[in-house]
Amino acid sequence: MEIDYRIGMVLEGRVTGIQPYGAFVALDEETQGLIHISECHHGFVEDIQKYLEVGQKIKVMIIDIDEYTKKISLSVRCLEKPFDFSKPKYTRYQHKKYWTSRHVYEGFTPIKQRLDHWVDEALDDISKGK
Repeated sequence: MEIDYRIGMVLEGRVTGIQPYGAFVALDEETQGLIHISECHHGFVEDIQKYLEVGQKIKVMIIDIDEYTKKISLSVRCLEKPFDFSKPKYTRYQHKKYWTSRHVYEGFTPIKQRLDHWVDEALDDISKGK
């Protein structure tokens, strides 16, 4: 059986079955392909049945054909309007600026100065049963 389909072709098919992992689409009387759930829509798709239903005519693009098994992978997502990266989806926010100085070399000195006091407090709390 010779397949007349090529990767990149845009076709119209009919959804023949839906599974949790994707939808089967009949391209003609003998040929069927699969739209994986990740190729159903841009972004996360929790339930494919929110986007497709059995019997629905749908425009699809062939994104892969397995040379040995002749399985055809289809996509609807490729035909959707691409994301426009020139328009920011979120507004930029200003980062907080912290004061630092290269010439201050405190390091762990403040901790070292307070450590004995903290140990004494902890031992007192333990002896009091806190």
